[in-house]
Amino acid sequence: MEIVIVGSGGREYSIGLALQRECRIDGIYFYPGNGATSKLGKNINFKDDNEFIDFAITQKIGLVIIGPEAPLVEGLADKLRENGILTFGPSQAAARLEGSKAYMKEFAKKYGIPTAQFIQTQDYKEACDFIDSLNLPIVVKADGLCAGKGVVIAQSYEEAKSVVRDMLEGKSFGDSGKKVVIEEFLDGFELSVFAMCDGKDFIVLPAAQDHKRLLDGDKGPNTGGMGAYAPSPLASSALIESIKESIILPTLAGMEKEGNPFSGALFCGIMVVKGKPYLLEFNVRFGDPECEVLMPLFKNGLLDCFLGCASGNLKSVHYELEESVCVGVVVASRDYPYKNSKKAKIVISESQSQNSLISFAGVSSEGGELVASGGRVLVCVGKGRNVQEAVKYAYAKVDEVHFEGMQYRKDIAYQALGK
Repeated sequence: MEIVIVGSGGREYSIGLALQRECRIDGIYFYPGNGATSKLGKNINFKDDNEFIDFAITQKIGLVIIGPEAPLVEGLADKLRENGILTFGPSQAAARLEGSKAYMKEFAKKYGIPTAQFIQTQDYKEACDFIDSLNLPIVVKADGLCAGKGVVIAQSYEEAKSVVRDMLEGKSFGDSGKKVVIEEFLDGFELSVFAMCDGKDFIVLPAAQDHKRLLDGDKGPNTGGMGAYAPSPLASSALIESIKESIILPTLAGMEKEGNPFSGALFCGIMVVKGKPYLLEFNVRFGDPECEVLMPLFKNGLLDCFLGCASGNLKSVHYELEESVCVGVVVASRDYPYKNSKKAKIVISESQSQNSLISFAGVSSEGGELVASGGRVLVCVGKGRNVQEAVKYAYAKVDEVHFEGMQYRKDIAYQALGK
């Protein structure tokens, strides 16, 4: 069979890299892909999704995997299924769990899913009154999609009100911020928990931890993610069972009851407070860079998991995960996340290491050479028997990468290392 992976980032590269091992796959297309995905398969591009669907029908594509959130929220999965194309990714209606933070919070409230106290509003005075009722710090979220950057943790009442004003006036995130969600701050530790779902059944992958801040010690601005590791030793089996029972199961049951059964990757952003999990947010796709550390953990059965979710037959799928730890370090361009950076040629030292790999993201190909084209350029992933070993291999791989202005955090997985 031939498959298509929709997207152009490190997440999509890592999925393609993992699926390369599958002998049943005759070819991988990336729509549109990046400068490195062309080494894993073939990059394709079209003027619109209708052209893409015509291609998928004509080419008899066996599976489409949709990576990013935007095409899911815009309904690409629905269009593909309407044309008989097997697709991994939720419907447009189900994708509202990520597309609207207000919808997600109201859904959680309706189905008894533990989450922070909140309001969602378009009224500035109502927002200010609720802000005054909370303890500091205060969480302010833009309702719509903001590429993972629409959340502000305000350290003062004045800052919270200023952030709300800028969002409601469209100054911060345009239309995505013209409705806001304001929440109490939950003090604990975060986990990223992913469930691959077929509408009724699901499998839970090893819990990951992301590092959102730009600088060591969780300082600096929020980014799309500067690194991740999995599995996290902070996620005990009892905690994972609690997340399944209190968050994932009622979500799937609620979505089915709403007439929008959820299939695809359900990303549960969790805050653990005194041993109890609370839902921070849902995403409706694999996280980035979490995906880059989860895909290498599949020993076998990854393709069957994708197919099982897409066909509604996950219960019969057999898969096996390695008993290893993966650590991923994001290498970003000089001016990330403030502005676009000047392009820079990438040079990678020769390495025969079986314990590390690179997932390419913000890269283009010019004259047969890879060029850092801005943002998060690549992720260096190390795999080891424990966190310490995986960290060593990941940073050894970083040392093999060279381009002008590259920046990265030096403390990925510090939570697990006890630093």
